[in-house]
Amino acid sequence: MQSRYLFVVFALLQRVTSESVLVWPAEGSHWINAKNIIENLIERGHNVTVVVQAATMYINYSESSPITFEVFQVPFSREDYNDVLGRLLEFFIYENPHLSYLDSYRRLFAALENTKNMNLQICDAVIRNKQLLQRLKEVKFKVLLTDPVQSCGDLLAVKLGIPFIYSLRLSPGFSAERLCGQIPAPCSYVPAALSELSDKMIFIERIQNVFYFLISNQLWCDLDSYHSEVLGKPTTFCETMGKAEIWLIRTYWDFEFPRPLLPNFVFVGGLHCHPAKPLSQELEEFVQSSGEHGIVIFSLGSLVKNLTAEKANIIAEALGEIPQKVLWSYAGEKPKMLASNTKLYKWLPQNDLLGHPKTRVFITHGGTNGIYEAIYHGVPMIGIPLFADQPDNMAHMKAKGAAVVLSFISLTKQDLINAVNTVINDASYKENALKLSRIQHDQPMTPLERAVFWIEFVMRHGGAQHLRPAAHSLSWYQYHCLDVIAFLFICLAAIVFAVKKCCMFCCRKCRGTREKKNKVE
Repeated sequence: MQSRYLFVVFALLQRVTSESVLVWPAEGSHWINAKNIIENLIERGHNVTVVVQAATMYINYSESSPITFEVFQVPFSREDYNDVLGRLLEFFIYENPHLSYLDSYRRLFAALENTKNMNLQICDAVIRNKQLLQRLKEVKFKVLLTDPVQSCGDLLAVKLGIPFIYSLRLSPGFSAERLCGQIPAPCSYVPAALSELSDKMIFIERIQNVFYFLISNQLWCDLDSYHSEVLGKPTTFCETMGKAEIWLIRTYWDFEFPRPLLPNFVFVGGLHCHPAKPLSQELEEFVQSSGEHGIVIFSLGSLVKNLTAEKANIIAEALGEIPQKVLWSYAGEKPKMLASNTKLYKWLPQNDLLGHPKTRVFITHGGTNGIYEAIYHGVPMIGIPLFADQPDNMAHMKAKGAAVVLSFISLTKQDLINAVNTVINDASYKENALKLSRIQHDQPMTPLERAVFWIEFVMRHGGAQHLRPAAHSLSWYQYHCLDVIAFLFICLAAIVFAVKKCCMFCCRKCRGTREKKNKVE
């Protein structure tokens, strides 16, 4: 405890004077993480400006806030934006699980293409807005914090001439981290992000892993021309992205499998987590009424507002047959099979409930934020992943023995009942969840303090180039030493050729000498 106190004092002494920070945010749960960092920066005396497009769905820029919002117009409405994201969610949840691998990838790339086109429209709206860029330049920001899920933050930073920092969960197959950040990722034991593999792979899984890496590489190939056009010189997407000073990765070793990292990659998983607060009187009374059986928390995240009547009734009927009381975060129509032990809420204080001693299990869609709240409080999980990184997230928790994973598409009443009983009655799940919790808490500083430290570090020093590996200045063949291998191969071939010629010359000489001797005789 004393060392922790000294470290915090040291961090306070190292803080920079009040500076201006620019933020290029992403939607959904990504904004929740960014907002925690922003609020901490403001508490430390910095001025934070968030550049946000007018059609945003999750960032309330009209509310009174210490955050300065710089709002710009885009060529589509909030309804159009919501429709594109809604179709993408519908594809992942209801269509994708029924498709073959080939059809799945084809449809996935088509869906991502629509999202990418809308992202480029957002990027165009700010990058080509000369008045906005001029206003931002006049502020003289010290650093830009951006989430690469919403592309363009790197371009904005380059246009403004300021260093930038990434805050991200992952990119598909770690393609951005590998190709642009130059982070090593051997296919033999580093599972590609979204592959749902662990670090212990059999031969077939290693083949699958290699294909995941190769396919994910293709996601960035067609962005080079746009970056060259915007910056007015030949460049690539990865060259621009690779200029990031620090990569704040929103996971930690309680979640990740061990793998190589570079000095400018920093884990800040669980930066939004904090101790539980007391529940409202209504919630506390319901929780206490559960007796020795305890409670189950059920949430499929903020993006999923509704389920089909059939699926909602399957879940409701299953929850009605377990002895625990259930708090279900659900904004859809009330299921007909909802039992008396289950209460629906459009919103729940999830972190506070997970920190309650009567919580037995967390049924989750597998979002990183929810998983980290469960890890923080040592609560075992049942995963019903739906889309994006959620299946991969739950595969990590399953591999670490802290979760049971179910399929949303094939989910039956008995599947859910069995999963709840297994996780609650098998003590190993709780033990493993508590082990992960101890790892999460056993750090010299909190993830939020670490994230803010590195942001202020970049502001103090005008960047972090001393942490940038020389790999960024190497071509692909230099990085893999193919030129050295080719040179050594040529040298070896030359030596073999010379030895061969010498041997042949010696043989001819010997043969000539014998022939002369024979003639003389």
